[in-house]
Amino acid sequence: MNHAFPCGTLPLDFVGTLRARRNELPTEKLATPALLDAWFVESGMLDLAPGATEVDLALAVELRESIYALVTARMDGRELPANAVAEVNLQAAGVPVTLRLGPGGATRTGSVAQGLAALARETVEIIGGADGDLLRECARPECTQTYLDRSRGHRREWCAMRTCGNRVKAASYRARRHSAQG
Repeated sequence: MNHAFPCGTLPLDFVGTLRARRNELPTEKLATPALLDAWFVESGMLDLAPGATEVDLALAVELRESIYALVTARMDGRELPANAVAEVNLQAAGVPVTLRLGPGGATRTGSVAQGLAALARETVEIIGGADGDLLRECARPECTQTYLDRSRGHRREWCAMRTCGNRVKAASYRARRHSAQG
């Protein structure tokens, strides 16, 4: 598996394909059209790779950055950037992923544009709805993953406990043990 899906919300997991955004050299998880294809299949959005091209990849990265701009503006209580709103609305107007029922169950097929349209639509629902109030960024300093905090009391700190939460807690434990021994 090439990609991680810690949030359970596809547009926010898509934003997370650029890891450690504040680092001098962030990690790009959509470096090739094949990695974009893999993201769509691994996310469960599409059953078959859509056959992404370099143009598709550029459009996907543009949408990803527009989603991130909207998410951060909403978290910070700032006005939504007009160019990001326009990009998400443009993509959201596209044709949806094709969902078909067959003898083997449901299948999801489509092009990159159809996958991006689905991501944009869900972004509109998050940013434009009550879920926008639940947007958070992971508390681990090296992580810039965003997520919806649906925890009881809305006190979730990590994008995922099994990764970032465990790393922070293990580092804190090691620091306490080191200071107690020193």
